[in-house]
Amino acid sequence: MKFGKRIWMAVAALSLAACGSGAGTGTAVRFTVPRGSGLSALADTLEARKVIGSASTFKLYARIKGSAARLQPGIYEVKPGASYALILDRITRGDVVKTRIVIPEGWELRRMAPRLAQATGMNADTVLARLMDPALAEKYRVPGPTLEGYLYPATFVLPAGSSLDRVLEEMTARYRQVWTPALRQRAQAAGMSEREVVTLASIVEKEAKTWSERPTIARVYLNRLKKGMRLEADPTVQYALGEHQKRLMLKHIREVADDPYNTYRHAGLPPGPIASPSSGSIEAVLNAPEHDYLFFVARPNGTHVFTRNFAEHRRAVAAARAEARAARPPAPR
Repeated sequence: MKFGKRIWMAVAALSLAACGSGAGTGTAVRFTVPRGSGLSALADTLEARKVIGSASTFKLYARIKGSAARLQPGIYEVKPGASYALILDRITRGDVVKTRIVIPEGWELRRMAPRLAQATGMNADTVLARLMDPALAEKYRVPGPTLEGYLYPATFVLPAGSSLDRVLEEMTARYRQVWTPALRQRAQAAGMSEREVVTLASIVEKEAKTWSERPTIARVYLNRLKKGMRLEADPTVQYALGEHQKRLMLKHIREVADDPYNTYRHAGLPPGPIASPSSGSIEAVLNAPEHDYLFFVARPNGTHVFTRNFAEHRRAVAAARAEARAARPPAPR
């Protein structure tokens, strides 16, 4: 009888522990289940973090339920007092804490590095150095010369604590999804390599403030390339400078005169992309409508005036500057 009573009390205790207070109460506690970690280590961690009241009871419950061998590694969050059933269900399903990484269109690697560093727990300078390593372009099967331009701009939801390699694999995989066989055929028909398309698309992405102008801007650059003219694209100089200048000056162009990304001084496309373009900018390059514009200048509202020759361009520049001066608030007296 006494033995039966002890069994009944143990079963009752386990039942109560399994039910607990359901989802628990208070602030969720974050903990890690390392790869290869056993049930005892998990139970001790949960007890030490005051998520559960008894490590031994938790272990007994897990063994009865057959959960001990199905623990999934990762970072989890559980509120104190949560039922054993809920805790084990979460850990055996691998319902880990997620982190969101948002990469806007037109971002370059130096802007991404701090965000990727925060997501992976690394130093931003270390991340940037790795991203700029040409060996990674080959590792992740992108055209290079580095990962610049090939970390696709999107929102990524990954397990918290993911390694940089895991994050880069996800981002480059998304990029490769964009490059369908049909897209490759169109690039080939246009006489452009994948790297050339992405490089020009990255310039278009940085230039266009009004998305509807992207195909027109792309054709201007294609026209200039066809005629052997320099692109003279401001974003490439900004990229060579390594920091954004609110207003690009002649002195800035001279500062990076020898940089191969300076399209004011070097003919043709730069060696590689200057940012991560969206699929829309890639489409703009491959679907650029025919026209004979060779120049454009930005107006204060972000749209552009397109012209066919340098004389027209100079007049458009003068008009844009006059419009900008008129839009400035009067100086205080």
